[in-house]
Amino acid sequence: MSSGKKKNLSEYDPAAVPSGEGMKIGIVVSEWNGSITGPLADGAVKTLQNSGVRKEDILVIHVPGSFELTLGAQWMAEYSDVDGVICLGSVIQGETPHFTYICQGVTQGITQLNIKYSIPFIFGVLTTSNMAQALERAGGKHGNKGVEAAVTALKMIALKRNLI
Repeated sequence: MSSGKKKNLSEYDPAAVPSGEGMKIGIVVSEWNGSITGPLADGAVKTLQNSGVRKEDILVIHVPGSFELTLGAQWMAEYSDVDGVICLGSVIQGETPHFTYICQGVTQGITQLNIKYSIPFIFGVLTTSNMAQALERAGGKHGNKGVEAAVTALKMIALKRNLI
């Protein structure tokens, strides 16, 4: 299937995305690598609004780094009435094992939140080898992972609502 061409991974059919009307969605954004996470957050907010989520029903908070996304997301679930939480961060490979520890911790933490709470926590954390790859996924030629995370949140919240 892959032709080797670079493609925008964030392209989607708006008709295939559930309406966000009546949904309240939290977004937790890492301040670290803000030139990446800012566009991710912008993409998520715009996508949610374009899908019917009211501006006042989108709660955005910031945490210092990607490692803190898990606790920020937990607090959002505990202290607000959101239907789902989008976690946005960017971890870029360096010369030390720090990258691996942060990525594993955030991945496991977000997984545990999905299990513990009855709302979806969406993994919108870029884990790239370099800044160029991160930029390509934060509004560049590969799209915007924030857009993808917002679409996933809408689909998961709608799935829950259809099941209950």
